[in-house]
Amino acid sequence: MRLQRIGKRGQAYFRIIVTEHTKKPQGEYLELLGSYDPHKKNLLAKKERIDYWISKGVQLSPTVNNLLVNNKIIIAPKMVSWKPKVVTKAPVAPTVKAEQATPIEEVVAESPVETPVEPAASADLVPPTASAVEQSSGEPKDENNQDQSQ
Repeated sequence: MRLQRIGKRGQAYFRIIVTEHTKKPQGEYLELLGSYDPHKKNLLAKKERIDYWISKGVQLSPTVNNLLVNNKIIIAPKMVSWKPKVVTKAPVAPTVKAEQATPIEEVVAESPVETPVEPAASADLVPPTASAVEQSSGEPKDENNQDQSQ
């Protein structure tokens, strides 16, 4: 048993219908049991037919259940029809008492301080010069390309 929305945009009206859970809410239904006008808060319902379907094992949607309970058509506990969004807050660091806290000086003294390792200056790390490049290739490099055709 659920609500089926009818009416124009901004003027919603609802039917209370019995339908299978696999059917679309706007599709066909087994039986029309009443209507609800949310603007006037007016509920029209067939109490005998609602009791009949509940005895057959029809499950009520939470909204329909709360609507029928508020209007004293059925006697049942209310259901939670919606859940508020959970806002996750940043986790707050637990406060530590002054007695339990370790002084910062002790923590700094205990932690080893890493010193950056500087590379040793050696002849192997010197970039090659232009004369070294000429010697390695075997041919002298000419800055003016003579291979270009004019």
